[in-house]
Amino acid sequence: MRYIHSAAVALALSAISLAAHADPMQVTPLTIETDEGSHTFTVEIADDQEEISYGLMNRESMDADAGMLFDFAQPRDPAMYMKNTLISLDMLFISTDGTIEMIARNTVPGSLRTISAGIPVKAVLELNGGRAAELGIEPMDTVIHPIFGNTDTEE
Repeated sequence: MRYIHSAAVALALSAISLAAHADPMQVTPLTIETDEGSHTFTVEIADDQEEISYGLMNRESMDADAGMLFDFAQPRDPAMYMKNTLISLDMLFISTDGTIEMIARNTVPGSLRTISAGIPVKAVLELNGGRAAELGIEPMDTVIHPIFGNTDTEE
């Protein structure tokens, strides 16, 4: 009888853990302003340790105008990598005011190589590999999103 009770408790805890991980991330619009014009994306927000650690792992594809924004809350020098990531990504390292500081282009799926800007940043935006070049997105362009405090609040 004790075994059945323990198994039931373990099964319930597993279901709770799975449900917590399965909670959908917040999805918001994000705009990048370039010399060529503005480009809008729909991004998932990774802002807790579990979401930041998991990122875009095990995804086979992503829509052309989709991405994931890693919000670190406080600036830090993040060490990103591509473990269990199946698609190539562009990683845009973004300062507290929304300025793109560096872009790691066409990262290699599955690579354990550390990818870093070498400076503290507030966030990293991941887009499909090659998308930044396709749209003319470059360092010093501006990312418009509420986490950077640079949006029009009267909308």
